[in-house]
Amino acid sequence: MNEMLSRAVTGTAAVARGVRDDQLGLPTPCDGFDVRELLGHLAWTAAMFEALARREQPPSQDADHAPFADRAAALLAAWSEPGVTEGTSPTMGMPMAMVLQMVLGDTVIHGWDLARATGQEYTVDAATGEAVAAFVEGMAPQGRRLGVFGKEVPVASDASPFERALGLSGRDPAWKP
Repeated sequence: MNEMLSRAVTGTAAVARGVRDDQLGLPTPCDGFDVRELLGHLAWTAAMFEALARREQPPSQDADHAPFADRAAALLAAWSEPGVTEGTSPTMGMPMAMVLQMVLGDTVIHGWDLARATGQEYTVDAATGEAVAAFVEGMAPQGRRLGVFGKEVPVASDASPFERALGLSGRDPAWKP
């Protein structure tokens, strides 16, 4: 899982670094977020997930954070510590292994959102796509109740696991700006 997270964080950081100033107001496949807001969300979630890995209190959502690309190394370091996936998150009250799945899913899906919105390439390997799909399939009903996922978007019967995850999370895999 840490290799998948490393690829996801590295890929998403590269996309974040590739965003131009003139793209900040563009819409994204993530309802309610333009590119600027999505970059802010990614920065905050990187800080939050780093803190959760270290079993520290997460920062408030309105706290000032370095850009996602600058936080990538710290996020990966925190989730690479021995025993990080053992036990339960004191803040979230769920198994740390599940929190790691959340980190992976959030990073990959929002990396895709950002790449789509800004016309960049974003590749999700098969193993990561399957892991994200399994997580989203299990979390979709709760995610919708909490407003984290949108209404399911139907996908083709031959859709890849990652495309299924996108659809389950409320995104259209064929979305274009």
